Amino acid sequence: MMMSNLKSSSSELDLDRPNLEDYLPTGSIQQPHAKLRLRDLLDISPTLTEAAGAIIDDSFTRCFKSNPPEPWNWNIYLFPLWCLGVLVRYGILFPTRVIVLTIGWIIFLSCYIPVHFLLKGHDKFRKKLERCLVELICSFFVASWTGVVKYHGPRPSIRPKQVFVANHTSMIDFIILEQMTAFAVIMQKHPGWVGLLQSTILEGVGCIWFNRSEAKDREIVARKLRQHVEGADNNPLLIFPEGTCVNNHYTVMFKKGAFELGCTVCPVAIKYNKIFVDAFWNSRKQSFTMHLLQLMTSWAVVCDVWYLEPQNIRPGETPIEFAERVRDIISVRAGLKKVPWDGYLKYSRPSPKHRERKHRQALLILKLHLCLKSQFVLFCISRQQSFAESVLRRLEEK
Repeated sequence: MMMSNLKSSSSELDLDRPNLEDYLPTGSIQQPHAKLRLRDLLDISPTLTEAAGAIIDDSFTRCFKSNPPEPWNWNIYLFPLWCLGVLVRYGILFPTRVIVLTIGWIIFLSCYIPVHFLLKGHDKFRKKLERCLVELICSFFVASWTGVVKYHGPRPSIRPKQVFVANHTSMIDFIILEQMTAFAVIMQKHPGWVGLLQSTILEGVGCIWFNRSEAKDREIVARKLRQHVEGADNNPLLIFPEGTCVNNHYTVMFKKGAFELGCTVCPVAIKYNKIFVDAFWNSRKQSFTMHLLQLMTSWAVVCDVWYLEPQNIRPGETPIEFAERVRDIISVRAGLKKVPWDGYLKYSRPSPKHRERKHRQALLILKLHLCLKSQFVLFCISRQQSFAESVLRRLEEK
């Protein structure tokens, strides 16, 4: 009996209880979204957009940072050994390597100049000799670093309708590959003595140069690429589709130009062992001459080169998808991490001071939003308390 009375009283209270929806503005009660996406949050909050941009920038810059080696001469036992190593590297190895490289240049120039100027009417034989001489001088360069290079897979051969693509860490990538096979490489035009070699010796093996800042050069290079891959006697074409040097921990997006030529693509994976020296060339902080001096004063340059299985575009596959598939193959073989950034952004990114200022502004805005949000929460709590008190008063009146 008592339970029935309680049930009836509770049902009466339910009938007398005011409808909370009557106290809320129309349209404030909505069904929850099925799935909240990141872009929805970025559209709502400019602060989150700034924060996401900072995260992206940090992950992008990691691709182009050289990691200095950890110091190991930190106690009294190791410091004498470190001093002995410095003496051996700078007092013995470096002078010896300079002599080796000088002898190499003397041999190369004494053979290349007569071949280039005296065999003008015998182009096929002249190109063959020039190709061998370029391989020779590249071998002397590798010897001047005490290069320990292990090649895996079949050596590239001269065939029409094929192009070789490789990940890019430094300009020495070209030298390491060139000592085995005289490739015709696609490369940025450089100033100084490197530019002199590009415009004289390397043009003899069919290399193609471009200026990254010139829009017209892209059309010219695209036309030269198609002409080169059609030639049966041309040297194998080598392209670094990343378009810039990456620190051998990551691979950035491959440009699609090498993958829309309608020819076979031969991936080449290059992985450096950083136990003796970091082979990454940061062109913004270091000239190529200083980079070579760093290599020549190290103990050795150790790396592995894999000539991987040739790939062809599949039916229905776009050049961009083809480029990503080849990048997957190279990244897996060399143990590199893929990142979805365009390497050319390296040359158009804002200065570090500007990025730091933007980060500080984003942090201040985020703090302000959090402060306002806490104030808003306190305001809502006070409103809810007053609303609850008004509801209780109505119930007591009834």
